Amino acid sequence: MTPDPFQHHPELRALIHDPLESYFRTFEPSEFDEVMKANNIPPDWRQPDAQREALRCQLLEGRRDEDLWIFAYGSLMWDPAIRFSEVRRAHAPNHVRRFILKDNFGARGSPGRPGVMAALDEGEGCDGLIFRIPKEIIEEETIILWKRERIGPAYIETAIPVETDIGTLEAVTFVANHEADNIHPDLCWEDQVQCCATGVGRRGSSFDYVANLAGHFTAMGIDDPDVSALLSAAQAYRDGLAAE
Repeated sequence: MTPDPFQHHPELRALIHDPLESYFRTFEPSEFDEVMKANNIPPDWRQPDAQREALRCQLLEGRRDEDLWIFAYGSLMWDPAIRFSEVRRAHAPNHVRRFILKDNFGARGSPGRPGVMAALDEGEGCDGLIFRIPKEIIEEETIILWKRERIGPAYIETAIPVETDIGTLEAVTFVANHEADNIHPDLCWEDQVQCCATGVGRRGSSFDYVANLAGHFTAMGIDDPDVSALLSAAQAYRDGLAAE
């Protein structure tokens, strides 16, 4: 590993959680089973362990002989939970960050107070981070990553080109699955704002999720009008509720 994973972006040192202290290091998808049962959500809500592992192995085929890059565009940016030797700013030219994951499963929302989170969709471009996993620890770290990102059908693992200051690289990421029940490609602006302002679950609030994104972009000098607009509108919505 490099002596300092933050050598290219020292401003991110205080913004990215220590992977070894992350909740997701020891997370098991089955931990949510009782929560889902209590909310009358069918038991097939999550990906079977064997199927998830098969999907992981399928994507990694031919990619285990060198370091692996992971493209982060949402909570992975501040809580990657994977050990990495390097983090760099990156741009995915053929994808866009969209707030179309409506969460009522308990992470940052609930059936009574659904939240909203980002998904990567086809579009005109998305700024984010890439984390470099050394080839020696790819197996362990990707198992952890897949348990988190592939807990259900909302995302599909894929490899995409990303642009960086050292050229175009291939990075693994998780894109929106339009067939999933909690992906809403046509989620209107008003619903995005309300879900962001009021959604709360076991992993915190949707508002804090978007605020964390905005904080990263400020630190990195990235102007993301969509994130800024959603955060501002959600704050105004919260202020309105407090004034009632």
